[in-house]
Amino acid sequence: MHTIPDNAAMRQMLGLTSTIPVEVVLAAGLTPVDLNNAFIASAGAEDLVLEAEARGFPRSSCAWIKGIYGAVHALGVRRVVAVGEGDCSAGLALLEILASEGAETLTFGYPRSRNRAALAREIERFAGRLGTSLAEAERVRAGLAPLRRALAEVDRLLHETGQVTGEEAHAVLVSSSDFRGDPVAFERELDGLLAAARARAPREPRFRLALLGVPPIATDLFARLARLDVEVVYAESAREFAALEPAGALADAYLAYSYPYDTFFRIERIARECASRRVDGAIHYVQCFCHRALQDRLLRERLGLPTLTLECDRPGPLDAAAVTRVESFLDVLESRRARASTRREEARA
Repeated sequence: MHTIPDNAAMRQMLGLTSTIPVEVVLAAGLTPVDLNNAFIASAGAEDLVLEAEARGFPRSSCAWIKGIYGAVHALGVRRVVAVGEGDCSAGLALLEILASEGAETLTFGYPRSRNRAALAREIERFAGRLGTSLAEAERVRAGLAPLRRALAEVDRLLHETGQVTGEEAHAVLVSSSDFRGDPVAFERELDGLLAAARARAPREPRFRLALLGVPPIATDLFARLARLDVEVVYAESAREFAALEPAGALADAYLAYSYPYDTFFRIERIARECASRRVDGAIHYVQCFCHRALQDRLLRERLGLPTLTLECDRPGPLDAAAVTRVESFLDVLESRRARASTRREEARA
């Protein structure tokens, strides 16, 4: 029976600037390191941004890119892959800078057309570049199936019973982009979370929110919402990273991954999940200097949900202005709920 490569068997770190088919990386015997997660989980995340600025990165550029650059140097990563199609152009510019400093750089591309054959060819090309094969990556994918099922159960307990919190779910789902470098240890962590969650009583929060857009750079968003009895029952990007959509093969799994494709495909997925999870409203998180902020209008127009657009720049807690905006948004949701209740009572009368 095929087994997932454990950490001891992995010979070299491969830094990821975005989500790619991690099964290929594992099949090649490499340790995947999602540099986004390494950056934001660092106790010195702000220092990583400052280090990048000291090395010439403009202040008016994305803090995620600067943090990734800082994480590369802090961890000593010498091999980095970026998404060449389906992500931001800043990722490619970052590769050029890293290459100039002696790092080995690679790219992976999601075809804009969402053509399955094109994506399968790209996965196979990438596998060859790492010294493995599509067949080996498929075997790793099969070995990861129990881990993916555990991730799906975390997601289910989040939105169906409330036994998993939004913060807990986001932490593990967003980490499934690299399994924190060790799928075996990561699966044990999931098993522990699920055991603890099943021992809890089901709960229903005051409001159920969707968190759309890039993962927030703000470090206390979930905690602040929880103190107000508000839960994020759907975090778009985190759920996408976990590859929970049914798929027959690796190409199907990453064809179903909505994040690198056009906004309209994303919105179809978002609308489905918001409806099934009984979402009251959405927070659309946008990162300063990110092109995805332009998609805010389309999300608002097509979803028809009360939506707060929240923009942050650097890592750290929400500032006072952002906290006030979140609290005001919840007041709006409360008013809408009261009006809806009044209309129902009038209709019954």
